[in-house]
Amino acid sequence: MKSFAREKEDEQAGEIDLTPMLDVVFILLIFFIVTSVFVKEAGYEVNYPEASTVEPTLGEPILMAISPIGEMWMDGDIIPPRNLRLRIEQRLAETPNACVVIQADQNAPNEFVLMIMNAAREAQSSCTQIAAEE
Repeated sequence: MKSFAREKEDEQAGEIDLTPMLDVVFILLIFFIVTSVFVKEAGYEVNYPEASTVEPTLGEPILMAISPIGEMWMDGDIIPPRNLRLRIEQRLAETPNACVVIQADQNAPNEFVLMIMNAAREAQSSCTQIAAEE
């Protein structure tokens, strides 16, 4: 007859310790999260107007979206008109020489497009573009 201590040793001999494998998996996960590139979205899905000529934007753009009812979106937040220039200046401080890209909905009022263009010019943006579909 086997002793109780001998049975316990036999049970432990057949088990696999997964701790080192989990450590490696978590380290790889952290590595991929840290090294990934995050794209900043304006925060609102717009229906782009059509254009006959469309050029791609070079570099990292500062995305500004305008909804059909005139809400201005940046980084997932609605931006009031009084804070528009300040927010563009803050983003330009993070990424100098970035281009302000206006993503206006087809039905968005033109006054809001002009408001963003004026704020970008006052913030001394190097370029301002309007997004469109070809």
